[in-house]
Amino acid sequence: MNLRAKALSVHFLTATGAVFAMLAMLAAVEQKWDLMFLWLVVAFFVDGIDGPLARRYEVKKNAPVFDGVLLDLIIDYLTYVFVPAYALFKSGLLPGWTGWVAIIVITFASALYFADTRMKTKDYSFSGFPGCWNMLVLVIFALEPNFWISLVLVSSLAVAMFLPLKFVHPVRTKRWRMVTLPMALGWTLFAGWAAWVDFHPQSWAHSGLVVTSVYLLFVGIAQQIMYGKDG
Repeated sequence: MNLRAKALSVHFLTATGAVFAMLAMLAAVEQKWDLMFLWLVVAFFVDGIDGPLARRYEVKKNAPVFDGVLLDLIIDYLTYVFVPAYALFKSGLLPGWTGWVAIIVITFASALYFADTRMKTKDYSFSGFPGCWNMLVLVIFALEPNFWISLVLVSSLAVAMFLPLKFVHPVRTKRWRMVTLPMALGWTLFAGWAAWVDFHPQSWAHSGLVVTSVYLLFVGIAQQIMYGKDG
């Protein structure tokens, strides 16, 4: 297989995320939350590996007919924002007006953030919370906190999207990657496990989700405090 074919295959791999998003949405419409999250975890895994493959095979040079960045953003909006927001609303975990507030805030703020040209920092981290609502919503489904806690989390992270706070990219941010990448892989494992057992409250996956989520949420801010804004 020549480089052009390999580069095209990376675009095709990325595009499978749209299929997984549709499968997740179909499961969500039927309120099969465990199946929905399993498809979202698959999409999350694909999103984690297509970037390194795209850089390895130089897709911008060898398959420029498709814009990989735009393709990735479209699929990320579906799998990170749209489907999880729908699930949070329809699940009843945020009842009444709180559900409406959540889906409006999540979808509106994320649309602006995904179009923000200042999204990336010099070290390839994200400037502001990167709209990973799939991760937050999965944790909410697993832990089922009081709806006020969930609403505060949603509102706080929506505001954090536009604050000068750093959130690491598990693959591209080099600093502490030896820890961050295993944490991201661990989160994926625990997320799949939690969904597989239909979020059983006694599952050890929940503890793993909390530990890895807290690390991924705050490690960039910790680096920012220790090494400065551009560190």
